Amino acid sequence: MKSMTLFYNLKTKEIMKVLKFGGTSVGTPDNLRMVRDILSAGKKEKQVCVVSAFGGVTNLLHECSDMAASGDESYQQLLEKIEARHLETVKELLPVKNQSGTLSTTKILLNDLEDIMKGIFLIGELSPRSLDRVLSMGETLSSTIIVDFLNSEGITTAWGDTGSMIKTDSNFNNAIVDFSVTDQNIKDFFENSVDLVICPGFVSSNSQNVTTTLGRGGSDYTAAILAAALDADTFEIWTDVSGMMTSDPRAVSSAHPIEKISYQEAMELSHFGAKVIYPPTIQPALNKNIPIKIKNTFKPEDAGTTISADSNGSKQFVKGLSSVKNIALLNLSGSGMIGIPKFSFRLFKALSEAKVNVIIITQASSEHSICVGIDANDVAASKEAIEEEFQFELSLHKVNPLEVEEGLAIVALVGDRMRDHVGISGQMFASLGENGVNIKAIAQGSSERNITVVIEERHLRKSLNVLHESFFLSERKRLNLFLVGIGNVGGTLIKQIAEQREYLSENERVDLRIVGIANSKKMYFDEDGIDLTQWKELLTGSDQDMDNQGFIQSIQDMNLRNSVFVDNTASEEIAGLYNDILSKNISVVTPNKIACSSSYEKYQELKNTAREFKSKFYYETNVGAGLPVITTLSDLIKSGDKIRRIEAVLSGSLNFIFNNFKAGANFADVVRQAGKEGYTEPDPTIDLSGVDVMRKILILIRESGIKAELSDIKSDPFVPADCMAATDVEDFYSRLENHNEHFQTLLSNADKKGARLKVVASYENGKASVGLREISKDHPFYILEGSDNIVLFNTSRYEHQPLVIKGAGAGAAVTAMGIFADIMRIANS
Repeated sequence: MKSMTLFYNLKTKEIMKVLKFGGTSVGTPDNLRMVRDILSAGKKEKQVCVVSAFGGVTNLLHECSDMAASGDESYQQLLEKIEARHLETVKELLPVKNQSGTLSTTKILLNDLEDIMKGIFLIGELSPRSLDRVLSMGETLSSTIIVDFLNSEGITTAWGDTGSMIKTDSNFNNAIVDFSVTDQNIKDFFENSVDLVICPGFVSSNSQNVTTTLGRGGSDYTAAILAAALDADTFEIWTDVSGMMTSDPRAVSSAHPIEKISYQEAMELSHFGAKVIYPPTIQPALNKNIPIKIKNTFKPEDAGTTISADSNGSKQFVKGLSSVKNIALLNLSGSGMIGIPKFSFRLFKALSEAKVNVIIITQASSEHSICVGIDANDVAASKEAIEEEFQFELSLHKVNPLEVEEGLAIVALVGDRMRDHVGISGQMFASLGENGVNIKAIAQGSSERNITVVIEERHLRKSLNVLHESFFLSERKRLNLFLVGIGNVGGTLIKQIAEQREYLSENERVDLRIVGIANSKKMYFDEDGIDLTQWKELLTGSDQDMDNQGFIQSIQDMNLRNSVFVDNTASEEIAGLYNDILSKNISVVTPNKIACSSSYEKYQELKNTAREFKSKFYYETNVGAGLPVITTLSDLIKSGDKIRRIEAVLSGSLNFIFNNFKAGANFADVVRQAGKEGYTEPDPTIDLSGVDVMRKILILIRESGIKAELSDIKSDPFVPADCMAATDVEDFYSRLENHNEHFQTLLSNADKKGARLKVVASYENGKASVGLREISKDHPFYILEGSDNIVLFNTSRYEHQPLVIKGAGAGAAVTAMGIFADIMRIANS
């Protein structure tokens, strides 16, 4: 994009201001009216304005030239499009009475362009010199039209021929400025200029007055050259964003403008991809210590960014993140390189002669290898040049074949004050590592102003967001949730998250987004976050059938930062996927007890995988629903306490059943009621078999640091074997009814002793058991009502009076709350 720049030059020391407007700023008649308003606001100052070609015109001119050179006659249609664009702009901007002169001038310039294009077509060649002549027409046309437009609006304006003022060598397409001649030309021209001068950007000429151009960012550079030559007081660059951003807003939605930044910081950010300003632009202003302001044409009231000699007292030690895509690494290694001088020189000489720009360099202190980062488009030329330069060493195997790795990107962390803070690199590497981003290469200058890493390009968006959250703490941390199982508990969790999102955003600075949901039939994804008011309809209408492996693959393919897999099912198959999920740096939260109660080897593997890959594995709701049982136990163990005895009622569903089972009642009806109220699993045999309680006590034993298997737990079944042999749920209920007398006998025996029936799990002296117990009135379990759970921990520190955890241990609301709490633990970690 080319730009438009404004200069103020005063013979007496009046205020001088230089402004530059980007291609988008002058892209349409409406935009040009905004430019007019901005210039009018500064009419008390002397101004010079350098303008870009109208938005998109430079690309059209380049395309038209290529077509003409290739002999494609349809270039004429594209040329007609360019002509129409300019003539229509004149007609829309200027009053009818003022149009004729401008239309005539514009048509003359367009005729010149047509003649040049015809010549390119006839000779079938597009030389760098011809291309410069063609591309310069864009700025010449726009600046001429804008001068006439401003004059028609009553703003006295002159045209300044920067093509004649700025003198360069003959390196067409990217000419080098001769400042000694250029600065004097500029001073001479502006000595007696009017208050506002409009100049074309990008355009220059050599000593023979042949048109040259200043290359990428040329209009910015034109503005900076003028500002420096005129000793401008301020230099403003007007574009379509409100300043330099903390990161690329297209990748990081929370990126925000940087209010103040130093010249050096701005150059670092612009070198590594920040497109608002180009490095050459900064140097002339830096030489004269002229502040640069980046402003938004479409939001002129925004503060924008000020670039000056220092950071203006900013306390932010990391100013911004920048990135470059399409990077390749070349690694030259070999034992024959060690201690041999000029290897580096020869490498860079070969690349230079191949016109390959080296973006990043790293070398091990052993001198065994040199690694450079280049644009991936230059790989073939680089490989050929290097292999030719080192063909002798390669033939003797003193140098290994060149290693090339593509599909990479650069991420740079920039800030002047990073050198004053310990641990910036560590924080950067840790943040990336926790999200599964492997660093391929690292570079940091001695100034410590820039830390650069090379990563896989597929991780770029995630990396930028992770680092932005890590270093710009005022922003919200986003968690991307993937939920499998959206029945009673899962649906309640979604409801709780929807109700709490605003509070968490404002008070905890956490942005929870559910981006994937699935039931047993369908799955649905939305990277921007699923609309939680319509999730049921969206899932039902999804065209993606549920597939467990496919769901996990989708999480990996989306590759979002801070991804959390939430398993609300009781599926053994899904639990078997946890290890693979954790190894992809995706955290897991689950009430599903199967994984942690499987073999001890598998249990330890999951914990080790989570630790190795820095993912989180939380399962508080495996025991006691939302009660803080596992976290409390973990705190005891971490602080050095020893578990002596555990006694617990761990099944809210069984506690509910036996609390509601009265003399004369049908036991099967009470179990049905528990199912209707959401206390039991859809298959109540899971609860009544006692296996669920066995799994819970096993998990507590393991969390106590003791190796144990499910088979080590003694179970005293209270349900007749005939019932457990049922073929389906209804058959189970039917058999319970047939054995109702059995359950009445159990109840009657307890009533006679003044006791209550509770299913109790216990562990002591290496032995664990689960069974139905008659609880006397003097026991803490006696008063346990409803679906409550209770856990008693006797430890070395709680020896005589146990640590007691008691509360609701079943139900969708408390279980969902426990899952929610685990999610928030990840958010706050």
